[in-house]
Amino acid sequence: MIYRRHLMKELTLTAVGVFFILLIILISTQVINLLGRVAGGRMALDAIGTMLAVWVLGLTPLLLILTAFVSILTVFARYWRDSEMVVWLATGLSLKRWLLPVAVFITPFVILTAIISLSAAPWAESRGKSFAGFLKQKQDLSLLEEGVFKTRSDGSVYFVGRFDIEKGVAENVFVRTQDPKTGRTVVILAKSGQMKDDDGKRILQLTDGNRYSGVAGQGDFDQVGFGSADLTIAITPKIEQNDADRHTASNRALWQSPNPDWHAELMWRISMPLAIPILALLALSLSYSNPRHGKSYNIIFAAIFFFIYQSLLSFARTKIGTGQLPFGVGLLLAHSIMLIAGIMLLRYRDNPLIFSKKAA
Repeated sequence: MIYRRHLMKELTLTAVGVFFILLIILISTQVINLLGRVAGGRMALDAIGTMLAVWVLGLTPLLLILTAFVSILTVFARYWRDSEMVVWLATGLSLKRWLLPVAVFITPFVILTAIISLSAAPWAESRGKSFAGFLKQKQDLSLLEEGVFKTRSDGSVYFVGRFDIEKGVAENVFVRTQDPKTGRTVVILAKSGQMKDDDGKRILQLTDGNRYSGVAGQGDFDQVGFGSADLTIAITPKIEQNDADRHTASNRALWQSPNPDWHAELMWRISMPLAIPILALLALSLSYSNPRHGKSYNIIFAAIFFFIYQSLLSFARTKIGTGQLPFGVGLLLAHSIMLIAGIMLLRYRDNPLIFSKKAA
């Protein structure tokens, strides 16, 4: 029908605009955050692109949920504001007639959100962490650069007068670090050092040197000479999936795990696609505005309902994680409450006289 084609076209154009606006805002915020982590030495510069892609993919379900909700709310609010919905109801047509085209519109959102939330996002999170760790450790392995002071992520400072990359031999080595047990500053000076691999570790074997330890600003430094000493530089990076992380574990692993935190993660993944049709129903009801009043508070009410929904989901996730709610009850709690609210609001907007007679 004509009204369905017109609605689908308007919803699609609105959804594209809303999605890209939200995406640009979130990417800009995350880029600043990642640059801060790079500046603090907590992440390699080369990992920004990968981590940003992983972060965007992990946030895409929320973006799709917001896009569907805001698009439906915006389009139908305009219909009410321009009195198109008043004409619709005056002709005897029900608001329920809009449910089918809205369901057709949100179907791709539900499918895409389910795929990303249940499969793509956990996989990307696992690959992103592995790749970030690889680049981070690779950055640690490049500390030995002749004539340049290099700082490691843990605050250690390295300097070599000359370094032969092919042979892995360094001359005039300076190392400044801190003893984690005593908190004393440790300075090591050695005439030479050589890079070696030992059971997955990169070790700098120092020869003919001295070790100084003490507190900066005080004169109680200890000096110890050594003929040979080993200094661990980094652990050889390994790319493997971390199944011990609930954010990267498969859905089967989450379900079979006895840990309630893992069940809470599974509940959250399943809740993402389930929230879209319920929010679409709420948006259809909350888009109402009275053109005679000149002011519309539907956006405020819609935001309140959205945050209530999100709070209920977070509450159920927390209770499942602590073992206070069974998985099935926690999964259906928030969705059932908001679904009932959406049905009641739709019935009220469809025929408010029924409720006013009951109240009388």
